[in-house]
Amino acid sequence: MLAIMAGISVANLYYCQPLLNMIREDLSLSEFQVNLVPVFTQVGYALGLLLIIPMGDLYNRRKTILLSFAACILSLLAISNSSSILTLLAASFVTGFCSVTPQVFMPFASLYSRPGEKERKVGIILTGLLIGILGSRVISGYVGHLFGWRSMYIIASALIGLSAIDIFLWFPNVEATYKGRFISLMTSIRRLAIEHPKSLLYSIRAAFCFGSFLGLWGCLAFRMKEAPYFVGSDVVGMLGICGMAGALTASNVGKFIPRFGTEKINHLGLILQTIAWVILALFHNSYIGLIVGILIIDIGMQCIQLSNQSGTMKLCPEASSRMNTIYMVTYFIGGSFGTFLAGTLWSLYGWYGTIAAGLLMIGGALATMKIFK
Repeated sequence: MLAIMAGISVANLYYCQPLLNMIREDLSLSEFQVNLVPVFTQVGYALGLLLIIPMGDLYNRRKTILLSFAACILSLLAISNSSSILTLLAASFVTGFCSVTPQVFMPFASLYSRPGEKERKVGIILTGLLIGILGSRVISGYVGHLFGWRSMYIIASALIGLSAIDIFLWFPNVEATYKGRFISLMTSIRRLAIEHPKSLLYSIRAAFCFGSFLGLWGCLAFRMKEAPYFVGSDVVGMLGICGMAGALTASNVGKFIPRFGTEKINHLGLILQTIAWVILALFHNSYIGLIVGILIIDIGMQCIQLSNQSGTMKLCPEASSRMNTIYMVTYFIGGSFGTFLAGTLWSLYGWYGTIAAGLLMIGGALATMKIFK
């Protein structure tokens, strides 16, 4: 159930991607303006991670999740009724801010799992989250094609409402693991980062790779409207199915981390992402090239995500929510920057600008590893 709700929650961040052209045409926006929608959503998510996720160690997780879901329902309905770019961006920001509950679920699962099962159970929730990320594109592409882009956000608000009912009925009440005030809790995050410098290595290099990953999906709808494709949101959404196949590797990746270690799995992910971008550069006029590139970049991203996230939380298990905050805030800042960079270079240089942005972000991950060595 946690995995399912993680997917439903995080999907709110990505419904917009196959719909960007439809939103642009409906509201008479430029490509640069409409690209700010996923950027604002991810920035809101990063801020929500910073302010909401640490509360998992301080306050009752159940109440925190229910309040977030309530605000998320309102913001999704606001998006569905948006008539201007300002309303759309503000509501997208709030939606991102309130969609952070998957990052409450993962520390919860890690904290209450047996030591030998932590990676596997976090991997199960991560699989749900990643299927939500990629499946959201499939669903929104088809819903947008059949009923219009606004309908997708009405459906999303109903799904969050059902999730809130589930949380109310069965999510357990557990004692907080941190005794103190919110200000001291936030100060402790800085102290944890200093005490565990590996958390910064894991977080920053994963953030660059996530930016590379989202840069592809942020510009794919623009690429697919051009020659030789000339297709709409439904086909862009279908490509999300290819990504879902890669997401299913997440629960299996967790089993190999104790055997091979965080570093080797992370290096594998970097190699796969680099190969994917090369394929996407050379064969971008072919559906087969796009599909293979998407599959490989998604598998690489799962290797990077799970190895670095589980490594971060294991550094200080008793502060798992706060360690996850360090990781995920950095992670989504990287995602926001990568989306913005890819969108900007797309507007200047087209698809090859997007390729350059993806490879530059991977270069940032490699540079981070050199700095921390």
